Amino acid sequence: MTHPQQHLILDQGQIQQKITRMAYEVYEQNFEEQALVLAGIHRNGYTLAGMLATELEKISPIKVTLLKVTIDKTAPLQSPVAITPETASIEKTVVIIVDDVLNTGKTLAYTLNALLPQNPKKVEIATLVNRHHTLFPVSCTYTGYSLATTLRERVDVVLQDDEVAAYLH
Repeated sequence: MTHPQQHLILDQGQIQQKITRMAYEVYEQNFEEQALVLAGIHRNGYTLAGMLATELEKISPIKVTLLKVTIDKTAPLQSPVAITPETASIEKTVVIIVDDVLNTGKTLAYTLNALLPQNPKKVEIATLVNRHHTLFPVSCTYTGYSLATTLRERVDVVLQDDEVAAYLH
């Protein structure tokens, strides 16, 4: 699939390599844990969290629970942050919020706000691409690829069956 006016920054093999490395880093930082929760921000963050969970299960005995976080990224106050399954408990558990691209940090800040009342043991953040334009006090614990961009540029991550790639345009 060609994307005019876009530059490929990560191909499928590179993305898989980044996910594998991030999984090892997560395990290294949390090796004493029996379980942890990956809270993926719907759409791509959730897909990425699933890929990360698969890698973690290959290399560690840690039980990984996957949560889907649904948030209106353009107007986060208009509707509540939804976390599914709703029955999942994160109390006294390590939670890693996963998203594809960290730009301003707004989405992550609102997600964090929804998770904190549930008393997690620790909250970390994993992202495939960190653009370094944060306006909110969030920083990545695990970063796949660090990229300096201008505010006008956009990073698109594609995580589909027929294409896995990241583009800058």
